[in-house]
Amino acid sequence: MIRHKLSGAGAAIPTPFTPDGRVDYPALARTIDYIIDGGVDFIVALGTTAETPTLYLHERAVVAMFIKNHIAGRVPLVIGVGGNSTSEVLDQLREFDLRGADAILSVTPYYNKPSQEGLYQHFKTVSEHSPLPIILYNVPGRTGVNMTAATTIRIAGDFPNVIGI
Repeated sequence: MIRHKLSGAGAAIPTPFTPDGRVDYPALARTIDYIIDGGVDFIVALGTTAETPTLYLHERAVVAMFIKNHIAGRVPLVIGVGGNSTSEVLDQLREFDLRGADAILSVTPYYNKPSQEGLYQHFKTVSEHSPLPIILYNVPGRTGVNMTAATTIRIAGDFPNVIGI
């Protein structure tokens, strides 16, 4: 694994919504400022805390850009790039403007419960296509699959752009 500037406490940013179900960008800006003013070392956008699976791909891209622009380099940024299929993750890597982000957070594919070899192959493909360092996101309670320590070590050993879990 390569060394990276992400260290300390990162905070996951929730995505606030208006009563009619749209992203509430003024509230999102206030949340970002509040978290940065509180002394966080880096921000994680579009993880499961952000209700990301409920957002369309285009909405995710716009939210990522909004967060990146609002942070404006004040703290490092990790952007969640994940989904329940490898092709969906590759679509996000193409669609999102990742300039200005410091890493991606990529969740194990949810719902379809891939095998450990399936998880390895998924992250192999993500690693081959990601322009940024990758943080693996193993959250079995949300995804229905647990990436074992052996699989995690195999991925980290084989792909130097995987920088954490």
